[in-house]
Amino acid sequence: MIQGGSVGRAVPPRGGRGGSGGRAVPPSGGSPGGRPPGEIPLVNVANALTIVRILLVPVFVVCLFAGGTGWRLAALAVFCVASLTDLIDGRLARSRGLVTDFGKIADPIADKALTGAALISLTVLGELPGWVTALILFREVGVTLLRFAVIKRGVIAASPGGKLKTLLQVAAICLYVLPSSLSPPALVKEVVMAAAVVVTLVTGADYVVRAVRLYRGSP
Repeated sequence: MIQGGSVGRAVPPRGGRGGSGGRAVPPSGGSPGGRPPGEIPLVNVANALTIVRILLVPVFVVCLFAGGTGWRLAALAVFCVASLTDLIDGRLARSRGLVTDFGKIADPIADKALTGAALISLTVLGELPGWVTALILFREVGVTLLRFAVIKRGVIAASPGGKLKTLLQVAAICLYVLPSSLSPPALVKEVVMAAAVVVTLVTGADYVVRAVRLYRGSP
């Protein structure tokens, strides 16, 4: 679930799933570790964590729909662990030179699968308005498709705005997943979710602008 960056200036590539320093980074022929793409093993710890995140999605959904305080806490734990793998896998890929084409594709898919499963499940359970889920998923899916559309021209990296978006989404979902006996007042949950929606839409619009500039090759 993490993206955004500074406006469309191309800089020499430094590798990583998210690029470098929040700028549009032309695709690299190598990795931070200096190895050509062909020498980076497909089976590595970063990709393994991405796969783990994908596998945890149905586990989270089952726990959430099981009901009861214990199952709710289990769902919360699974969601937090899955979200943590999102933070770790990208850092490992960049720091150890483990960036692969598979990771570039699977990582955003895993993020959206986790967030989407949580939001849709909460809506089905009647705990989150459908329009909130629709707005967030429209942005997330749209940005992912846009990323794939411009990936040959460069990678638009994560920025503070994108990281704030992810933090707010995770925090809001965690508050809604909490069992009712431990849940904060409804107003608190609604305010955090509203903040997540606003930042999600704003960073999505910014991403579209930077993607268009990158595609056109303008500074």
